[in-house]
Amino acid sequence: MPLSDEEQKILREIEAQLNATDPALGERVSRTTLYRHSARMIRWAALGLLGGLVLLVFTFASNIWVGAIGFAVMLGCSLVIERHVRKLGRAGLETLTGGLRAQGGLRGMFGERGRQWRERFRRDDS
Repeated sequence: MPLSDEEQKILREIEAQLNATDPALGERVSRTTLYRHSARMIRWAALGLLGGLVLLVFTFASNIWVGAIGFAVMLGCSLVIERHVRKLGRAGLETLTGGLRAQGGLRGMFGERGRQWRERFRRDDS
């Protein structure tokens, strides 16, 4: 249900007051979206997942309890990743990867250099 004209006017006034009192906060709030927050949380959880795996691999043989803590960290980070991927949904993932697709994917990112490497290592079966 869309906002009425009066409600939109009130929101604009609140936004103007926020920008007048604390412009840095207003800028930071306007830049932050659900997609960016979820992507940041996924990155941190992936780092935690990797840390839990390292903890598990290096300590499980000597101390089972520390290895179990590493496993618990991995499990918790996996759940955080799953929850935020669900929040993002298909639209959020397309928003986050839209720039990559606009450049032509990985081939567009590497450009001419990628074509040169493909030609260099191309088999010549003739």
